[in-house]
Amino acid sequence: MTADRRTVLRATARLAALAASSGLLAACGTGTPRRADPGAFAAHPGTVDPQHTTDPAWSGGEGPASAAPAAPEEPQPGGEPAAAQPTAPPTPPPLPPLAPGTPAEVAYGPRTGKNVALTVHGSGDPKLATALLEAAEQRGAKLTVMVVGSWLDQQPQMARRILDGGHELGNHTQNHLNISAMTPDQARAEIAQCAERLQRLTGSIGRWFRPSAAQYATPMVREQAKAVGYEHVLSFDVDPRDYNDPSAAELQRRVLNSVRGGSVVALHMGHQCTVDALPAILDGLAKAGLKPVTASQLCA
Repeated sequence: MTADRRTVLRATARLAALAASSGLLAACGTGTPRRADPGAFAAHPGTVDPQHTTDPAWSGGEGPASAAPAAPEEPQPGGEPAAAQPTAPPTPPPLPPLAPGTPAEVAYGPRTGKNVALTVHGSGDPKLATALLEAAEQRGAKLTVMVVGSWLDQQPQMARRILDGGHELGNHTQNHLNISAMTPDQARAEIAQCAERLQRLTGSIGRWFRPSAAQYATPMVREQAKAVGYEHVLSFDVDPRDYNDPSAAELQRRVLNSVRGGSVVALHMGHQCTVDALPAILDGLAKAGLKPVTASQLCA
């Protein structure tokens, strides 16, 4: 065999080995798809009794998603790829300092005052959510929106809309499941994932956390909320159950018959009855000498 023929055979063998190696790499490169949001704090905790929800109309959650491949960077005139330009989050509005002795879980504020906090679970049709915000703003009222993280994934513009109206934003978990039935790791993931959305969209995780499917937080939930960065849990003492869609007149009666100085009222976005009843509720509060403020203002 000539030297030239041996050279050709060796080259052919190397090419065959490379082709086989390339095929093996392609077959092993298909792993489990990642979440669509690479910035999530932790993996989705999985389904945890979705029937136990405070608002039966809410059907939040995230389905599995595969991460899309990154687009190639455009080269610069000098031949180098363009560097990614980080987008700084907006500066969050300042919050008033809380009064000394504010408890770790707040169900109501000072009973001797005339302030009340109208809190709203943030989810549902964004048109109804916007209409509720506008109804409050037309009468100079400020709401505290305890937002669901998966809703922000669908309606990210609502975060800034809420803050731009002078309202306050808080964390109401990522998927609105029964957080009291979760393991500590699952509960922390639910809180942290929503916190990440708030931080990314507004520049702050917010001051308040509210447990999902529960009026009060268990010690475990409070511990996990504190680990994420929430020193205070926001509960409520007035629940007019607007998620059952009563008439606007009935909802107004439920709120005004129960509210008093310091009350924290739990309402919900995404319900037409709440939008229809809010103007009359605000008028009734004014007649009673009560002023709707944010939760931070209530506890300042």
